[in-house]
Amino acid sequence: MRTVVITGSASGIGQATRQVLEARGERVIGVDLHDADVEVDLTTVAGRADLVEQVSALSDGRIDAIVANAGLALPLPATVAVNYFGALATLDGLRPLLAGSPAPRAAATSSMASLHPCDEVLVDAMLAGDEAKALARAAELVSADQGHLVYASSKVALCRWLRRNAPTPEWAGAGIPLNAIGPGIVVTPMTQDLLTTEAAREALAAQVPMPLGGYMTPDVPARLLAWLVGEENTHLCGQVVFVDGGSDVVIRSDSTW
Repeated sequence: MRTVVITGSASGIGQATRQVLEARGERVIGVDLHDADVEVDLTTVAGRADLVEQVSALSDGRIDAIVANAGLALPLPATVAVNYFGALATLDGLRPLLAGSPAPRAAATSSMASLHPCDEVLVDAMLAGDEAKALARAAELVSADQGHLVYASSKVALCRWLRRNAPTPEWAGAGIPLNAIGPGIVVTPMTQDLLTTEAAREALAAQVPMPLGGYMTPDVPARLLAWLVGEENTHLCGQVVFVDGGSDVVIRSDSTW
């Protein structure tokens, strides 16, 4: 039986992924602020360290896959702390526990927002590993009424980190496929405030066109995450797979990257 760690497991995509994996007989160690096997705050250094300690204890030091899914979509510095630094702490912190697995896998939840405009100063601070600078820059953007750039920037940085690290000895060299999904609009508690009125839905549709199927339920990206961390996935490396109802192809046309 495979053991998979999922952050953000109490709701949305994380909860749906847990259900998919458990339905096929896998053990899931869920991580969240509440209603989880491991309850920690990934905005803090202490919480990230506690994550590794608790998962190590619960798994006897061996897991088969990591799903770094926890995230925020708020125009706040905390979004940077969770979406980028929390995700990296999850992936790098738990990676040693994959060593004993015959089929180790790792995946993260990015977003089609990684195709949107971002703040390069913020992205560079994240990629440099300077959390204090990144949080300060995010606060500056919020104060300048540019808080909408925070979420997209966190996902751009995550995708760039993933592309740079997936083929390295620590990941591909250790036989660990590392990839991400890039969902379009998923109907979850995180997005509910964006979908409260018809005007809001129309405005969002203009930003995130989804000609195939419209907005999706969490089980759709969950099934893709489940495949990415499954034994069948042997050769995807550093890919951001867009499950977005067509947003990527509408926005970027025939550009494949």
